[in-house]
Amino acid sequence: MNTYPWSPAPAQIVFPALGTTAVLLVTDPDALPAAEAVLRTELAAVDRACSRFRPDSELSRVNLNAGCTTAVSAYFAVALEAALRAARLTDGAVDPTVGSAVIALGYDRTFASVRPDDARPVPVARPVPGWRHIDFDSRARRLRLPAGTRLDLGATAKALAADRAARQAVTLTGCGVLVGLGGDLATAGPAPEGGWRIALADDHARPDPQGGAAVAVTGGALATSGIRVRTWRRGGRVLHHIVDPATGEPAAPAWRTVTVAAATCVDANAVSTAAIVLGNPALDWVRATALPARLTGLDGTVVRLGGWPADSHAPAPSGSPAAVVGGSR
Repeated sequence: MNTYPWSPAPAQIVFPALGTTAVLLVTDPDALPAAEAVLRTELAAVDRACSRFRPDSELSRVNLNAGCTTAVSAYFAVALEAALRAARLTDGAVDPTVGSAVIALGYDRTFASVRPDDARPVPVARPVPGWRHIDFDSRARRLRLPAGTRLDLGATAKALAADRAARQAVTLTGCGVLVGLGGDLATAGPAPEGGWRIALADDHARPDPQGGAAVAVTGGALATSGIRVRTWRRGGRVLHHIVDPATGEPAAPAWRTVTVAAATCVDANAVSTAAIVLGNPALDWVRATALPARLTGLDGTVVRLGGWPADSHAPAPSGSPAAVVGGSR
């Protein structure tokens, strides 16, 4: 990770996907159609397997069969392994068994359809069942959830799709590739000279890719988690979508956004989400990971850890696109 100057603009395409915005950049403009086809195929696959808003998704079938042993597809097995890895890395701060808690809070449909102000009271919260109670044989692809448990793979599946699409696209095209899905961003292959320009979004406002805070990334991945974009009111309370598994409630506000750099987007996402859940103690926990991280407090104060560079606010060259990380998770 470094700062300016930036290289000439890569080729870019932007389109809506998975309830957020997909951004694809490639260093070879001729490779854009092939890389786009890879990305769209991956997005369709993760939606079929892991969407909790599709009654025909594999996740919906798995949740309906909680209490029984279920055979799962190869794709779903990979997605579940990613979620379980995140749970292990974060000691359960990121837990895939939060499904029922998220639904109880009112996030029971795509976010665009969530009632912005629901008068119904918030149900009494309780701790989630816990990832350690998931019985999964990864070789046989056999899964048994405790009765009444609902999985929610939203904390990791989108990051996994970004990682997979970037790797597949670089294998196909041989050029540098960047895939951004809302707050999740993965790169593969040779970066443009000076690195990929990443505009950092604070979730209280849209970022300014032409002159806002930004960094350059030469490899690996970034993920941003935040608490102020996906919010709604219920029973007079302002709620957000990141659930603390220990309580079943939205994580107590301490950080407005957390951005983390790691080798994979799945790992970066796990650490950024865990930091939101952990609150103020996240500083010591994130510092112990040695990963570069940028944490923005509720008052806008920025804490940089693990060698995260100072913000650069230099404008990008005219016409140069920038991937945006954060603000739409």
